[in-house]
Amino acid sequence: MAVAVSTHKRYRQGQILKLVTSETITSQDELRQRLAHMKLSVTQATLSRDIREMKLVKTAAGYKPLGGVPSDAAPVSALGRALVEFLSDIRPAGNLLVLKTPPSGAQPLASAVDGERFPEVAGTIAGDDTVLIITSTPKTRAAVQKRIEELLR
Repeated sequence: MAVAVSTHKRYRQGQILKLVTSETITSQDELRQRLAHMKLSVTQATLSRDIREMKLVKTAAGYKPLGGVPSDAAPVSALGRALVEFLSDIRPAGNLLVLKTPPSGAQPLASAVDGERFPEVAGTIAGDDTVLIITSTPKTRAAVQKRIEELLR
C-alpha cells in the first residue's frame, strides 16, 4: 500500500510542477482547482505539504520552483536562492534582523531562513514584505547577518 501512495504522490507532484512551470498559478486554491480538472483530488493540507517539499515559492508571477543552479556553479542553498530572489534590504535592530522583500516575498524567505536551522535564531516572523529574525543578543544577530550577507556574494 505504501508503494501506491508513494507513486501517487510522485505523480501528483509531477503534475503540480508541470502546472506551475507552464501556467501562472497565483494561489493554492487555483492550483487545487487545476488539479481537480485533471481528476486529482487533493486537500489544502496535502497541497501545502507538496509545495513545501517541492520547494516552490510564491512570486509576483505565481508559484515557481526555486531557481536552478548553473552546472558550472557551486551548489547554492535554498536560503541563498531565496535571498537572491526576494531580499531587497537588511536592517539590523539590536538583537533583531529585519529583512525587506517585495510584496509576497516574506513568507518564502522566512521559510528558507527556518530551513537553515541557524542555532543563533530563536525564531522568525513573516508578514507580506518583511521578515523579522529574532536572536538572543546583538552579537548573535551580527553573526546571522554576516552569514546572510556572505550568501549574497
